Amino acid sequence: MSKKHEVPTLPPQAKRHMGIKAANTISNTIIYILLIAITIIWLVPFVCIVLQSFRCESTQMVGYVIPKQWGFDNYVKLFSTRFPKWYLNTFTIAVVCSLMGTIITLCMSYTLSRFRFKLRKPLMQFMLILGMFPGMLGMIILYNVLKDLGMTEANAVPGLILVSIAGAGMGYYVSKGFFDTIPKSLDEAARIDGATRLQILTKVILPLAKPIVIYTILTGFMGPWGDFSFARYISNNNVEGMNAAVGLFSWLNQDQINNNYTMFCAGGVVVALPVTLLFIFLQKYYVEGVTGGAVKG
Repeated sequence: MSKKHEVPTLPPQAKRHMGIKAANTISNTIIYILLIAITIIWLVPFVCIVLQSFRCESTQMVGYVIPKQWGFDNYVKLFSTRFPKWYLNTFTIAVVCSLMGTIITLCMSYTLSRFRFKLRKPLMQFMLILGMFPGMLGMIILYNVLKDLGMTEANAVPGLILVSIAGAGMGYYVSKGFFDTIPKSLDEAARIDGATRLQILTKVILPLAKPIVIYTILTGFMGPWGDFSFARYISNNNVEGMNAAVGLFSWLNQDQINNNYTMFCAGGVVVALPVTLLFIFLQKYYVEGVTGGAVKG
């Protein structure tokens, strides 16, 4: 008499493990599909702008995306307009604000991280609360102050630099959090060896805080580079004082859009290129700076 073959059964723990694994696979698949869909939706406008910048058969807005005639005519004509001046204004503002703002921000962050003095916490709370108010609220008074100083319209570039640098210290939050993670014993050891506070910051702390330094430089560059509302208000439609964003936007009015739409797309590509390259090459430090500065507040 032959024995019946018994079907092997998995133990409950193995079944539970397989169920969890299957659930994780399904959830990860859904997440990846959503991320891919969001990425496509986010990239479609940029791809359209890039394609339109190479369209040569017409300068007007058209109902198709892929050009019928390709070329670099729009880029060539772009640099025969006022765009180089606007681009230079933008570059000057972004570089100066990035360098000066980084110095101020790091000094402020180190001071609040290492020193203990009266009104330290109220000062931090005051800057935190003040930073919650939209910058739009101060545009009128800032314009009047800058106008009295002769830093509006054609001289809008120094005014935009001054305003950006003046408020740089309020962005201490992330940098201070990163400095808090660096042991204070390093400062004490350097002090015993006779180092000054400035030497401690520049020769001990900053080499260990490379991610947050690059993060601060990058964010300090990206803000002024893409500024539009305040820059447009301060320049007050003066061509000499416009940055690239304001200048390109002026081509979208009813009188100029039919002649300058493809040049506008080419200008958008040229403006986006430096920030895109910076972010690609410094992305590692950007992430490390954000995550490191979020550990302690």
